[in-house]
Amino acid sequence: MQRYVKIALGLVIVVIILGAYTRLTDAGLGCPDWPGCYGFLTVPHSETRVEAAEMRFPERPVEHFKAWNEMIHRYAAGILGILVLLIAVTAVQRRRRIGAGKPLKLPLALLALIIFQAALGMWTVTMNLQPVIVMMHLLGGFSTFCLLALLYLRETQPALATEPKLRALQSLAILTMIVVIGQIALGGWVAANYAALACTNLPICEGNWMERLDIAGAFSVPEADDYEFGVHSYAERMTMHVFHRIGAIAVIAVMGWLLLKLWLNATSQWFKRLTFVMTFLLVLQVALGVTNVVASLPLAVAVAHNAVGALMLVSLVALNYALYKIKRKEVSHG
Repeated sequence: MQRYVKIALGLVIVVIILGAYTRLTDAGLGCPDWPGCYGFLTVPHSETRVEAAEMRFPERPVEHFKAWNEMIHRYAAGILGILVLLIAVTAVQRRRRIGAGKPLKLPLALLALIIFQAALGMWTVTMNLQPVIVMMHLLGGFSTFCLLALLYLRETQPALATEPKLRALQSLAILTMIVVIGQIALGGWVAANYAALACTNLPICEGNWMERLDIAGAFSVPEADDYEFGVHSYAERMTMHVFHRIGAIAVIAVMGWLLLKLWLNATSQWFKRLTFVMTFLLVLQVALGVTNVVASLPLAVAVAHNAVGALMLVSLVALNYALYKIKRKEVSHG
């Protein structure tokens, strides 16, 4: 079971990276149907197949680079889905064999989530990149990563020393995780609406941005047949980006305070290592965000920004799990 979960953890981060790469190369509709590509299992290359594909989808000429980006992402996601199914089946069989004591609800929840993720992937294509669906698909991928990480922790049961001074940090750790989830959702909304370059100055935006805010429009979904490249006005996209910038400041403040508390109070090697990793990820994420603005969204940097955001969230899941386990152990011994 642990081996399957380890492989799935490695694969899910690959799927997240491939998803970001697909989105950032404007390849979300590289294949205009689902689950195949122009009616084929693979990207059509022969002259006959390309002609047949373009007859089926005359509004979507075949672009092989974009089509392969999309299909490789689908293949990787499909393998991950099969692996999660294997994990769920193994969990059920193990429960029947040895009884209670090993996770069962979590693998089944993972399976339900991965099925819903597949549906979101289909709707992303069939609804022509509708922003709410695209954002939910991103959040679903991050949620899959978090649940797999939580399952790994439950399977391995890391030895956690009692940390009396960390008990008071549980509420702050939960708050930090909520703030980071909110920021990831804002980032997903910015990406889904092609608003990443709406502001090109630091720290917030250029010009009289406060006077041009349009909150109602920014968080609405206008009627459209196709959402590729966005349908919102500049003021609406700028508002999305401004909220994402403000969210970044909130993350730095809240997570920075949590990390300071951890540096001052953690004594065990497990918590010290996790604190170091979280600090490194926060600094790296800020640097990647600034580079995205200064260098006008370089592809590699933008993809890395997405991946590091997922790792930050998973590190907070691990911290909250560890604090919960310590508190539960103290209660049971109290």
